[in-house]
Parts: sequence; structure tokens; C-alpha cells
Amino acid sequence: MKILLAYDGSDCAQAALDDLRSAGLPTTAEVKVVAILETWLPPPSSWATLQGASQASQEYDTLALAQRAAVSLRSLFPGWDLTAQEEIGSPASILLRIADDWKPDLLIVGSHSRSAAGRFFLGSVSQKLVHEAHCSVRVARGRVQEPDTPLRILIGVDGSAGAEAAVKEVANRNWPANTEVLLVTATWAAPHLFTEASASALMQWLADEQARLEGIVQSSQEKLQAAGLKVSTLTKQEDPKTLLCEEAERWGADCIFVGAKGVGKLERLLIGSISSAVAARAHCSVEIIRHRG
Repeated sequence: MKILLAYDGSDCAQAALDDLRSAGLPTTAEVKVVAILETWLPPPSSWATLQGASQASQEYDTLALAQRAAVSLRSLFPGWDLTAQEEIGSPASILLRIADDWKPDLLIVGSHSRSAAGRFFLGSVSQKLVHEAHCSVRVARGRVQEPDTPLRILIGVDGSAGAEAAVKEVANRNWPANTEVLLVTATWAAPHLFTEASASALMQWLADEQARLEGIVQSSQEKLQAAGLKVSTLTKQEDPKTLLCEEAERWGADCIFVGAKGVGKLERLLIGSISSAVAARAHCSVEIIRHRG
């Protein structure tokens, strides 16, 4: 597994590192840690020399941040092959460029940082990555976990290839004993129609879709149980953005897994706008899985 991890040294970023212990990640992986010195406009010419010295110092500090994160990760995952690097420029653009070149399986960023380095992990950066990265993205948030509480993973299921990939990803991860999974499916009511014929056709389509989804949820449940996970299901008639976030909060989920976008007949559940909304609103970590072939 190849993992690209962004780090800015803030408390939030450190919490995101701690969150990785609850991500089910493999004991061996190739991991690149990147810290970015954010720059906007070139300095005035009269300040060039002074600014150059200042930037050199900042670059050194930025690389030190990446190296510090690598040291922290090495203590958590001694089998990981870790490298650290610093970059200069726009964080989102640089991370997307590195991801396109290096092709990681997973890009990990923190959320809502307030570090002195600037707006490294603000929503606009993480949201840009969620929308534009070609790999899976984890928006990591630290959570206070009560002792002896099992790890809890919520998965949005809509019958799409993206949702299927999310289930498969969870099934393939390395979770501790007693990890619990909740499969959540949002359904929708038939809108008011003005003709009996159109109403009848839609009701038949809804019935067929409901049967199809029930089969998919059952298959997903069996796949996750075969991986040793404790699985329960929830189907509710509600807006998917609201349902996923509210159930994650109510249930005390450690992470929500969703597909990057739905391509099934109920695609509104996991289309990009929904996955990005969940990533922005959820109180726990959110992992957006991109289906590859």
C-alpha cells in the first residue's frame, strides 16, 4: 500500500496521526510524509535578500515538521518504509501534483488546522483534495475513545461501484478484535405524481430498487462478517448527508467510509457532493474510497 500523508505540525495534524492507529492500515506500507511552506506572492525586490534568508529558515523548519511526523509514525508503524519531504507553494495543488506523479492508494489530510504555518488543513484544502484527487482520501480527525470501547466503522451503501469498493476496502483492512461495522442505506419516498400510470411505474421501480439494495446490503454484510467484523445494518428514509453524519454521531463512529461517487440507480447517496458534504460535516474521520476499475 502506498500512502501520502500531509502534515503541518498543528495539534489537529498530530491528532490525525494518532487517528491512523484506528484506520486498519497495513503493518507494511510505503509512506511519503509531506510538509508544505505555503506561499502566495513573490516578495518586493528591495526585500529579496532578507526574504530569501527568512524563507530558507522556514524551509528548514518545514522539513523538520515532515521529519518529526515520520518519527512519530515510525513509532506507531515500525514496518512502514517512510520518507519525508518539504515543498513550497499551494498545499492542495502540490498534494494533487505529488499524488498524480506518485500514485498513492490513499491520501491522508487533517481537518481544520489553525497552525501558524497558515491554512494548511482548512476545509478548502481538504475539500479540494476530496473533489480532485484520483486516489482515495482520508480526512482524519482525532477522537477521544473511551477505554474498552470497540472500534466502530460506518459505511454508506447505495449499490454503486463506489460503495462496493468502500465495503471491500474495509473488509481488507487490519482491524482489532471486536471491531463493529454499521451499513447505512438512505432510501427515498416517491414524489407526488399527477398521473396514475407514472405513479404505478415509479412505485414498481422503487420496489425493484429496494429489492436490489437489500440483496447488496446482505452480500456486503456477509463479506464483512467473513473478515471477522461484527456487522449491523440500518435503512432509513432520510437525506443521505444528514443520515450518515447523524448516525455516525449517535453511534459514536470512529470513521465513515463512502464511495467517491455513486453510479448506481440510487446515485444521489454517494455522488461527489454528498461525500464531500459528509467529509466537511462529520465529527469523526471520513474516508472517501475511489473505485479503480
